[in-house]
Amino acid sequence: MRTGSAYAALYGTVVNGDKEDVMMHTKTMEGLVGARTNMNLLNTPMRVFKEARRKGDTAAMERAMGYVGDFSDKVEQYQAEADKGMEEDAKEAREKAKQQREEAIRKRKEEREKLEEKLEESRNADANTDTDETDARLVENSEEGRVYVKDDSNPDGKKSDAVKEPMAYTKAGAALAMEQEANISVSV
Repeated sequence: MRTGSAYAALYGTVVNGDKEDVMMHTKTMEGLVGARTNMNLLNTPMRVFKEARRKGDTAAMERAMGYVGDFSDKVEQYQAEADKGMEEDAKEAREKAKQQREEAIRKRKEEREKLEEKLEESRNADANTDTDETDARLVENSEEGRVYVKDDSNPDGKKSDAVKEPMAYTKAGAALAMEQEANISVSV
């Protein structure tokens, strides 16, 4: 099957677009094709009119102008039909867009409800756990641990790392004692 707007305009078939199928209304197709055809047919009597004017043949000029008038009237009729068809196309497009928006809203609402149900289930599952499981999750310090936390010292009696004096290290990794008083002088 061919795709393309010209094919759809001539035969009224569905054209595969980027995201969705597009269908041109029959009145729009007929109006556009009729207007285009009559505009092309209008060129011939205009050429005859110009040639008759050069020759001075007024009868041929009048006949040619009659044909020009007929074709231009048909062009206007087909254009009016195309306009009606395009209005109907626009109305259908608005209705379709409205339906798609409503469908998207409905889907989002369903997804939100499912998510809320899952959240409620997880909340209920957390609330319904046994107390044994809750007790197993708690950390209990021994007497020795409580003393360690209370005194903030190691079991060996040494100070913890958080209380140590600041140290500096060489590139080789050897520790150097830091001087307590550092004299910094800046001169400009």
